[in-house]
Amino acid sequence: MTAGSEYPVNQRPLPMVVPEPGLPERVTIYEVGARDGLQNESATIPVEVKEELVRRLLAAGLTTVEATSFVHPRWVPQLADAAELMTRLGDLGTHLPVLVPNERGLDRALELGLRHVAVFGSATETFAQRNLNRSYDEQFAMFEPTVTRALDAGLDVRAYVSMCFGDPWEGAVPIDQVVAAGRRLLDLGASELSLGDTIGTGTPGHVTALVRAFGDAGVGPDRLALHFHDTYGQALGNVQAGLRAGVTTYDASAGGLGGCPYAKSATGNLATEDLVWMLTGLGIEHGVDLDAVVATSTWVAGHLGRPSPSAVVRALGTPRLTPGRR
Repeated sequence: MTAGSEYPVNQRPLPMVVPEPGLPERVTIYEVGARDGLQNESATIPVEVKEELVRRLLAAGLTTVEATSFVHPRWVPQLADAAELMTRLGDLGTHLPVLVPNERGLDRALELGLRHVAVFGSATETFAQRNLNRSYDEQFAMFEPTVTRALDAGLDVRAYVSMCFGDPWEGAVPIDQVVAAGRRLLDLGASELSLGDTIGTGTPGHVTALVRAFGDAGVGPDRLALHFHDTYGQALGNVQAGLRAGVTTYDASAGGLGGCPYAKSATGNLATEDLVWMLTGLGIEHGVDLDAVVATSTWVAGHLGRPSPSAVVRALGTPRLTPGRR
């Protein structure tokens, strides 16, 4: 061993497992890299690359991989190949969630026999207008027939609510306003509500207060997921606050890819690798092969032509960015 090192030469480090009492024994990582991670890329990404990305993520042990979105190509051109991607994935794709912004998006999902869909709402008026071209109240009227039809067809419906911790146009978002928006989505019939820190301004105390407020409104942590962006370096601290509050589902993106095309201050998502490293150190089961995800993120970084923003990928991954490198 070299001086000052805890690991033998040529052996990559692993976090020491030091559990924290009172935290969940197991966490579900809801992988959004294939959809949220790629939706804002300026260069066209071949559908073959997207397909391999999804297959690699599943092979790495990520049981829930949100594959794409059936949004109109005019709004998110990077996902214009959604139907082709899901067709290429075949039976495997049937069990993967996809985003459906409205009834037309749901029609496309139903035509392909998909079983899991998600809708995406806003906690603020301004972002509802910019993202959905609807007012705050109109968005729920738009979602109602979509969710009802999906449930009647036997599909599972997840709901996202964005701008839960701050809005670049409206500033601080009152906690009771976020709870009200979330309750309306759950009351439509969504099985799970993902609370999004779209611009990454949340802090641990804010997370604790928001989860507690949902509990006071009758929504326990078992129905919540947390979706953090690492814009200000707060994502992992926020995850720990969520764990202490009992939340067991966390959205993450392989390699930390992603952002929001309608909120330019929304930079990369919480990196799956960074989350896995932390959960491993806490002794929390997650079922994910870290090496496989790091290799996948390094591979996709080659196709994008830039290094991964994930700290763990930078520490463990291959620095070369040769397109298609395995």
